[in-house]
Amino acid sequence: MIAPMNMARKNKASRGKGGAAARVAEIAGKLPEEELRTLLQFSEFLLAQVPDAAAADAPLPEPKPLPRPAEESVIKAMRRLSETYFMLDRGPLLNETSALMAQHVMQGRKAAEVIDDLEAVFSAQYERVRSSQ
Repeated sequence: MIAPMNMARKNKASRGKGGAAARVAEIAGKLPEEELRTLLQFSEFLLAQVPDAAAADAPLPEPKPLPRPAEESVIKAMRRLSETYFMLDRGPLLNETSALMAQHVMQGRKAAEVIDDLEAVFSAQYERVRSSQ
């Protein structure tokens, strides 16, 4: 059976983020300096594991421009643009980039035109992400 003191702690910590945060603060207040530093390091480690927490504080990196070769295939352009816009999530780009690739492969649209459009899609997505921060 759980002792009443532990039961109170369990209930207090399970009330949500505020209860858990209060309990962590209570424990931190009782720790010696060396253990407090360890708790801080562990907390920072956990925070780094949360995808949005670390990204929310960090500014969006600038694109890493790579020169466009004179003769470039659509596939190589996708690789180049993915490297240039390394900070972008590929999910939101998938629909538009797939449609452009299909236009090239299935409909015979010229590679240079498709690459121009791909560059515009990546640039527009970068601007959307940057303006939302």
